[in-house]
Amino acid sequence: MDKCCTRRTVNGRLTIARTDPNGVAAIRHKRDVQKLKAQEELPLSDLLQNVVARWLDHLSRERGYADHTRESYGRDLRQFLTYWQLQLGRSPCLADVEHLEPRTFRGFLASRRRQEASNRSLARTLSALRSFFRWLENEQIARNRAVLSVARPKVPHGVPKPLTVEKAAVLVTDGVASDEEWISVRDTAVLLLLYGSGLRISEALGLKADEAPTRENDVLRIVGKGGKERVVPVLPITISAIERYRQLCPYPLEPDGLLFLGAKGGPLSPRIIQLAIARVRSALGLPETATPHALRHSFATHLLSAGADLRQIQELLGHASLSTTQIYTEVNRERLLAVYDAAHPRARG
Repeated sequence: MDKCCTRRTVNGRLTIARTDPNGVAAIRHKRDVQKLKAQEELPLSDLLQNVVARWLDHLSRERGYADHTRESYGRDLRQFLTYWQLQLGRSPCLADVEHLEPRTFRGFLASRRRQEASNRSLARTLSALRSFFRWLENEQIARNRAVLSVARPKVPHGVPKPLTVEKAAVLVTDGVASDEEWISVRDTAVLLLLYGSGLRISEALGLKADEAPTRENDVLRIVGKGGKERVVPVLPITISAIERYRQLCPYPLEPDGLLFLGAKGGPLSPRIIQLAIARVRSALGLPETATPHALRHSFATHLLSAGADLRQIQELLGHASLSTTQIYTEVNRERLLAVYDAAHPRARG
């Protein structure tokens, strides 16, 4: 009988029913999880661990990758090495690298997909693996180009979803609130940096106290992705919010320490800002897309709508390629078409 069928008796009659076809996938997923839990029994060789550590250091020091990207790449590589260990039944060594085949990489990606990893995550994982094996070859440690023959998962072309000018203004000036005034002022200052200067949340929270803008020095020097440095202007309202925060902050702000501190005096986590926005979304009538990063998107889109040059926006955002910035022209075009459809008499047919 077909493995996807079951037999049972109903009212004295034998019936045959098809089981849930996803049952096979569920069994595979359970098996994958069990295998992953066994990874501690298969430690990496000391030499391979050392090589991985050197590669991660290379990403930080020479490629200028942000800590978040470096950590993600490291996690992706460790997951692959765990999968490879399980396929070999032993801890791999550098000599095994030359014998890796494309099917091993494809099998790994398939196992990640069964764990419900998105195409975007899988694409990043493949980028991490390609980076690692390219580095191994450049350093003359080992050579294997099998990963290059693995097709990159298709990632849907996402268009940023900015807030309207009105909703962005409400969020950064009236939105965040806390039982402690200094925390409310702190969160407002952070949001103003995102919307008023186009900073990434990691860039804003990574500012040192002695880098804080002032009325005499109203610009910031930001080192973004890939070690690319840019100079961004800071609005007077943002400077005022930062000054107010520094006055109210109950913890000492050391010159070489972080500017924005958490409730207990430690580093402020991006998650805290995300939660602060999430708490006020419904009260302010904001969409689910209202996130810290949406404020950066709004910064770029609103500048473009006001007539700013695309190259200028590229510099302010710190994009290495103009093609990355050009996505905002698509956003602007969609908004113009929406306005046309709603207002133009001929658009109504």
